[in-house]
Amino acid sequence: MELPILTKLRDELQEVERELRVDVPRELRTAAAHGDLRENSEYEAAKHRQSFLQARAGQLSKRINSLSSLNLDDIPKNVIGFGSKIYLEDMNSGNEVIYELVTPEEVDPKIGKISVSSPIGRALLNKEEGDDITINLPSGTKEYGVTRLQTIHELLLK
Repeated sequence: MELPILTKLRDELQEVERELRVDVPRELRTAAAHGDLRENSEYEAAKHRQSFLQARAGQLSKRINSLSSLNLDDIPKNVIGFGSKIYLEDMNSGNEVIYELVTPEEVDPKIGKISVSSPIGRALLNKEEGDDITINLPSGTKEYGVTRLQTIHELLLK
């Protein structure tokens, strides 16, 4: 089983590497053809872009290696952990809230994708169905009950 985020990161790395091999060298050649490099803003912009892309490629490679070495067997199968989708009932309003604990690259609070290291993510870790949770947020205290849990193991088998 491979994490879906790995495909996204590998695709981005491939695009960054293509730009480094093809686009940036072409931009540098074109800019250099304009003459004096000391006052050539196009050349400077291309060099800055090259530096940025080299740094980004390094970050992506490091992150891919880190996520590739993640052993899914080390993630609990019966409690909330990385990759879990959690269905909560707001104890005050009765409304259902759904969160998914994801990597920092996937975080999107508007659709319920939150980081394990966020205040909500930390409060949810190692809880199971039926547990009540109190989360201290800047906006105040929230109380939830865990009504359903899908672990990363279940979600990746879909």
